Amino acid sequence: MSDLFEGLKQKISGRDLRIVFPEGLDERIVRAAGRLAAERLITPILIGNIEQVQAKAAEVGVSLEAAEIYDPSSYAGMDELVAAFVERRKGKATEEDARKILLDENYFGTMLVYLNKAHGLVSGAAHSTADTVRPALQIIKTKAGVKKTSGVFIMVREDEKYVFADCAINIAPDSSDLAEIAIESAKTAEMFDIEPRIAMLSFSTKGSAKSPETERVVEAVAEAKRRDASLVLDGEFQFDAAFVPSVAKSKAPGSVLQGDANVFIFPSLEAGNIGYKIAQRLGGFEAVGPILQGLNAPVNDLSRGCNEEDVYKLALITAAQGL
Repeated sequence: MSDLFEGLKQKISGRDLRIVFPEGLDERIVRAAGRLAAERLITPILIGNIEQVQAKAAEVGVSLEAAEIYDPSSYAGMDELVAAFVERRKGKATEEDARKILLDENYFGTMLVYLNKAHGLVSGAAHSTADTVRPALQIIKTKAGVKKTSGVFIMVREDEKYVFADCAINIAPDSSDLAEIAIESAKTAEMFDIEPRIAMLSFSTKGSAKSPETERVVEAVAEAKRRDASLVLDGEFQFDAAFVPSVAKSKAPGSVLQGDANVFIFPSLEAGNIGYKIAQRLGGFEAVGPILQGLNAPVNDLSRGCNEEDVYKLALITAAQGL
């Protein structure tokens, strides 16, 4: 396992962190949870019928002795969750509605996080992104001063680590959104011991082309600097000007970034999604994520094509976010 994850394990070890896995009957989840519990890194909380979860664990040869299993249909604290859900939704759900909604594993698990009964949630192995993210946006919500959540990937290849954002959530971010994504991505970078040097990407470098699209990025750069003057950030940049010192010297000689950016903010979800997959498939980078940022508590979304190792790693990230 890479130094990145060994570092995360050191951060979370002994911190008594509890992570919810709503898909407690999924073999990949059960295997990863058993591993995390055996290593005493976190306390996994698996959601599902208790007997069925235990049977699945026995079937795949995993011990869940150090994990917890909650069944929404028999959970002793359901009245507390229902009352808190009704209050949080402020007139959008009756008590009867809440009892039905909280039988859904993702809503149930999200309420555990909201009520500080767990530090974070990992879902998506058998659910869509919407099924995972919607309860988080309704219940946990974004942090004060943050308008929208966004999704980043940590791109890892041997000793190289880079942050790509937003590659998961916001289809067409405006300049304010891009500034916010940059600020939140800097915080995520620091969690992985990456000292953020942020490039705001476009098809233009420092005015080499002008269009509404490039102006949106220029405005985002200005706003991000206004909101956090400590950021090492610049743009607009083409990728080569942000990444290759010789190109930076030619195209952006006065920039604080000289081909040494390590956090890359894409101008749209289309660009970000394509970009990370090119790096992954052609460049041989491992794409870790998406990691959701900007929420009051960590909720992260697995790919439905994930494997046990993906679940394990995203749980480590979620636990580190919950510190």
